[in-house]
Amino acid sequence: MTSPENWQKSSYSGPDDGNNCLELASTPTTLHLRESDDPATVLTTTRTPLDHLLNAVRSRAV
Repeated sequence: MTSPENWQKSSYSGPDDGNNCLELASTPTTLHLRESDDPATVLTTTRTPLDHLLNAVRSRAV
């Protein structure tokens, strides 16, 4: 599988964060996540499981 080229840095990452941030890229069918300090390791998923994870995290936020 080839990795996408349209990586976007998290909006929560500032210029002083260096390589300490989350990056996201998408293709028509998948989402790809990676840590900028380890770009060779990529987590690939689809929108539905990621939505479920984010909703679960939000529902438990204090």
